[in-house]
Parts: sequence; structure tokens; C-alpha cells
Amino acid sequence: MKRKIIKIDEAKCNGCGLCAKACHEGAIDIIDGVAKLMREDFCDGFGDCLPECPTGAITFEEREAPAYDELAVARAKEAKARMASPFGGAPFAGCPGSRMREIHHDPAPEAPAAAAPVQSQLTNWPVQIKLAPVQAPYFDGAKLLIAADCTAYAYANMHEDFIKGRVALIGCPKLDAVNYAEKLAQIIAENDIQDVTIVRMEVPCCGGLAMAAKQALQASGKFIPWQVVTIGVDGRRLD
Repeated sequence: MKRKIIKIDEAKCNGCGLCAKACHEGAIDIIDGVAKLMREDFCDGFGDCLPECPTGAITFEEREAPAYDELAVARAKEAKARMASPFGGAPFAGCPGSRMREIHHDPAPEAPAAAAPVQSQLTNWPVQIKLAPVQAPYFDGAKLLIAADCTAYAYANMHEDFIKGRVALIGCPKLDAVNYAEKLAQIIAENDIQDVTIVRMEVPCCGGLAMAAKQALQASGKFIPWQVVTIGVDGRRLD
């Protein structure tokens, strides 16, 4: 078919790559320092790349070319998103740090006690209360840990004593300046949570985390075993 499509004058191209970035369909690539139209069926003919070219190397022309293939473009974008994802799998729209994932650890290799490697016990992501999903597979039958940010730094054996065997959520009511109660109540109400352990620091502001967790338990309408553990700024358990 005859249609409008871009034309690249390679003699004028300086290889800056701005056109490739501007092409939302991925039709342009930089090969050997020169912009090239890689897929004619990916070019929609709208010319978003034209105003980005600093040398005027891109123009329109009307000629025989394959029709714009919107479906092929969508598939290519999806494949590119999977490749670009830091965690693999399906494409994720949004901050990669907010993407829900379940973590599995291989058993630690046998070694003498003195030389045994320390292994992470974290099994869920994200861990920040503000970023956590309300529903996730790892919440099913979970023992929930709600911990203040600082506890992991103050208490040396945090992973073995508290994170191991639990789904961990962390936050700091002083820095976030929010009440976590509503979000936590949703998580508890909409999932099969077995029990809740709250680990807070001894400092007064950390009381907001424990209070939010208690409010969430009450608001959820469920009767779930719970406990509060307090960590001193010197790293000792004070309970």
C-alpha cells in the first residue's frame, strides 16, 4: 500500500539517538552510529521523531510500505518490558520497587557453625507498608510481622528471630507521617492471617506503629493472636 512514512537521510544523521527515544513504536534503532528505520510496519506515520532530530535528517515521504501493524507493536513493547523488568516475568506498570514478588531461598550449604553463612529470611516484596499490596499469595495462612524500620538495624538477629517464617511489613510512623491502621486492617481482613507480631523500638514515636497495628486488628473484625516486642536502642529485647 502507498502511505506516508518517515525517511532518514543517513548522511545528515549524527547518531544522537533522540529519534529512537521519541519513537514510541520502536521502529527506529541506532546501528553503527546511524539511525535506521528497522521496521516499516512499526512506523505509524505520525512523525514524533521529526522534531527531535537536531540535524533535520528525518522527513516524511509517501511511498509503497507495509501497513502500520498496531498488534505487532504492542507485542514488541510487551516483550521489551519483560526483558527490561529487573525481576523478569510479566511486564509491570509502575515503579519496579512496588512490584509484588514472592522470594524463595535455597537451603544454606552445610558448614561449620563458626563459618555458617548468614542467609536472608525475607520471603515477600515489597516490605514497606505503604507499598505493600492488600492481597497477595504470600498472605494466605501467613504469620504477619509488622516492624519498625529501625528494628532491623538495632536488633542483630532480626532475620532469625522475627522475619523467618513470617511475612514482613515495615514502616516508620514518624517519617511517613501517616496512620497505617486502614491499610493494615484491609490486609488482615482480606487475607487468612494466622497471627501478628509487632516489633517496635523503645522510642515514643514508635508507639504509633503499635497503635496502628492494634487499631487494624480491631477494625478487621477478626480475633487473631498478637504480640508486641520492644527493642532498645542498644539492640536488647526489652519485653
